[in-house]
Amino acid sequence: MSKGLAQWSQLLLISAAVSAILLYFHLPAALLLGPMAAGIILSLRGSTLSIPRPFFLAAQAVIGCMIAQTLTSSILGVLLANWGIVLVILFATLGASALSGWLLVRYSALPGATGAWGSSPGGASAMVAMAQDYGADVRLVAFMQYLRVLFVAGAAALVVRFTMGSDAQALSQEIVWFPPLDVNFVWTIALTVAAGVLGRLSRFPSGVMLFPMLTGAGLQTGGWLTIELPEWLLALAYMAIGWSIGLKFNRAIFMLALKTLPQIIASILCMMLLCSLMAFGLTELLGLDFMTAYLATSPGGLDTIAIIAAGSHADMSFIMAMQTLRLFSILLTGPAIARFISRYAVRAEAV
Repeated sequence: MSKGLAQWSQLLLISAAVSAILLYFHLPAALLLGPMAAGIILSLRGSTLSIPRPFFLAAQAVIGCMIAQTLTSSILGVLLANWGIVLVILFATLGASALSGWLLVRYSALPGATGAWGSSPGGASAMVAMAQDYGADVRLVAFMQYLRVLFVAGAAALVVRFTMGSDAQALSQEIVWFPPLDVNFVWTIALTVAAGVLGRLSRFPSGVMLFPMLTGAGLQTGGWLTIELPEWLLALAYMAIGWSIGLKFNRAIFMLALKTLPQIIASILCMMLLCSLMAFGLTELLGLDFMTAYLATSPGGLDTIAIIAAGSHADMSFIMAMQTLRLFSILLTGPAIARFISRYAVRAEAV
């Protein structure tokens, strides 16, 4: 057996084992967290595996269609009716990420653009792609982004598990892995491929996920299409995304980031704490359940939060609306924030 085939076999076996354990304890997003953990284990042991880009993009397009299933026109009314609160949360998150990046650059060895893009709470893959165009160290940005995704995904899954309590077991028992399929499945696959390709050709950050999401939501709301995604297809998408995240944590990048790792982890935890406080505020002001509020304010990434929300009783429409709104805001303001931090966040020892 070749070395590459042996590593893929180990990755698959470890993913299955960890996912089975997480499913036994009825942890949401077990099929994402299991492959993610397996990827981290193998990559830190020196594995050279990586997910081919087309598979990761296909998985993102499938997740986009999954999100589209839950988006309705009514969510716009909710956001418009509470636009003041939504904007406060949005600007507070953007301000906190900018402050986090500024402090990282000032009190660590991270260069300005790297600290700014690495601390942006948007879609991890979008931030990495944009960072490369603005002179940041893409390796460190990827490490910071996916480390935050790891922390956020784990915390969000635990919040959902403890919030749902005994309902988590009932929910996991309701899963039908191989339902009968009809023509809607064919049209859903056609939509996924067509919108995903358009999103890729547009070169818009996270377009491969956003185009199927927005197009699918429009078609379903208009009554033109009923999106049908069987659980086995979603499981494959979860696995591809989990592996893609986990395998980013290779030993070389970890050693490169080791010098600033305490500051990076501190910034992630502070961002998560702030978002948790905002979630408590949302429960009081809008009457939302804490699970919905927490997932809506969690600092990225969009695809992992969508997967976790899908495994809960949370209001996925509100969650995805808030997450998408923040992603668009960061895409618009990210370059200006990165330039500001690079210019003005002079390190303490240099002052």
